[in-house]
Amino acid sequence: MGAVREEEDSGTPRRDTGRPPASRILRVTGPLVEMEYTGGVAMYDLVSIGPARLPGEIVAISGRVVTVQAYEYTGGLAPGQTVLPRGRPLSVRLGPGLLGGIFDGLLRPLSGAGDWLSPGTGRQAPEEPVASFRPFVARGERVAEGQALGEVRTAGPLRLKVLVPPGGGGTVEEIAGAGDHPGDAVVAVVGGTRITAGALWPVRLPRPVRERVDSREALNTGQRVIDLLFPVARGGTVAVPGGFGTGKTMLLQQIAKWCDADVIVYVGCGERGNEMADVITELSELRDPRTGGSLADRTVTVANTSNMPMMAREASVHTGMTVAEYFRDMGLDVVVIADSTSRWAEALREFASRTGALPAEEGYPAGLASAIAAFYERAAAVTTLGGDRGSVTVIGAVSPPGGDMTEPVTAHTERFVRCLWTLDRDLAYARHYPAVSWAGSFSRDVPVLAAGHRTAGDPAWPGRRDRVGAVLTEADRLADLVDLIGIAALPPRERVSVLAGRLVREGVLQQSALSERDAYCGPEKTAALADAVLAVVDRCRELVDAGVPAASVEEVDFGPLLRAREDTGPHDAAGVAERRDAMLAALRGVRP
Repeated sequence: MGAVREEEDSGTPRRDTGRPPASRILRVTGPLVEMEYTGGVAMYDLVSIGPARLPGEIVAISGRVVTVQAYEYTGGLAPGQTVLPRGRPLSVRLGPGLLGGIFDGLLRPLSGAGDWLSPGTGRQAPEEPVASFRPFVARGERVAEGQALGEVRTAGPLRLKVLVPPGGGGTVEEIAGAGDHPGDAVVAVVGGTRITAGALWPVRLPRPVRERVDSREALNTGQRVIDLLFPVARGGTVAVPGGFGTGKTMLLQQIAKWCDADVIVYVGCGERGNEMADVITELSELRDPRTGGSLADRTVTVANTSNMPMMAREASVHTGMTVAEYFRDMGLDVVVIADSTSRWAEALREFASRTGALPAEEGYPAGLASAIAAFYERAAAVTTLGGDRGSVTVIGAVSPPGGDMTEPVTAHTERFVRCLWTLDRDLAYARHYPAVSWAGSFSRDVPVLAAGHRTAGDPAWPGRRDRVGAVLTEADRLADLVDLIGIAALPPRERVSVLAGRLVREGVLQQSALSERDAYCGPEKTAALADAVLAVVDRCRELVDAGVPAASVEEVDFGPLLRAREDTGPHDAAGVAERRDAMLAALRGVRP
């Protein structure tokens, strides 16, 4: 929602200073460009550099020298060339054309662009036609900021609202009629402000809300180890640290495919091009399990791969967050997946070294912790300006060099997130996926989500989670002892504890992303699998307490129980219960 022309866009906060005077380049060093200070500019303002009008952002003003970070390759720039201040911060165009699109770190379209690699390409998200606009208000009505003026249809299942811009409001002087309109058409005039379906918004400025609220509803990811042990609330924050080969990208792709958010914003920040291509291909081919359409129809992909401009990588995470807030303001639940924040931090480090900033730990800038905190702080469940409930959940991958979990990016990130899903190298090498470590992960959302589960009709969820965690902890405690003295030297009840750990790991937590039945697991099936394994473990303990040798219990074929996760459908809790009953019946035949 905004005005027709970029310079008059009502959705973009800007200074009323007119067009600042042009300047000239003094020096070029890599992505940094120094220009003369001619007045009328401020920190984080956008500029166009040189004959190709390369985009750049002001990052320092010292005396008569202004330092700019360029978002394109600066080869060919020379002192004396012109720099044109744009008079506004680095901003992206938000509108109906985002869903299903693939964009670079500045939200310039990559799909179907043809010349997107050309330096200085200044296109933003295209002005998509306003399809089947349906007004909600009439002329003469008074509306407030954030209120919906109407809705437009998209190619997918979502209908997007056209909202009164933040800070706007007043009497509706004009409102477009129902039907299709050009992408740049004025759909309403409110209080003298012309409003279109799209608007510019500064990427570093969080979009305003009425209030932040506590969420008691979990984001269902379809991954059992997460939904059962380390759940995240809608509007929460997650870090996924793991070394090379532990399955970070695969886990994030699974969440993007199967989580129950309304919109997915996938930010490929410094990822390898082939991995990003795989993500885009899979998202375009996957059918949305909720609607039957394409999953890409409710996905926005921001791709800034490792071969793209380094400083655009730094902006890409803010771009993705701004896009997510745009959809959140419509009352939607959005998930931002950033893969990976470590490469974003590396861009910050490279930029800091070029500007001569005092380095801190491992060369990262001293403000690294503040930058990470500011990024994750934009996640929240909120009441929007229009009174709707929406949320932005952030899931950020962390790639510690050499798997060192004490390095600065990982250590600082752990301080600011609500959930940590640590990926374990030993589990990954053992082909246990998702390789989420139950010993090295946590969720601070558990207490509030336990109350939410009770309200939703599953009061057994906290006890089930605690019991599964206790089984895993006991099995891990005994593992080293088994390596030293062997399983036969343990008391019978402890031998059952080792067996219980295996049943939980293989029958509940392990999950195949390649299986049509096991790639996604509904909450009812997750509960049924956990309850089935716990019931079998209880029966095994009863047997050894009654004098049955532990070896006899260990010789029982538990295959039908372990295969239940793949032999039953994603929501088939009844099928799991049948296999549980058959397993308990088989155990009744074991005698002392």
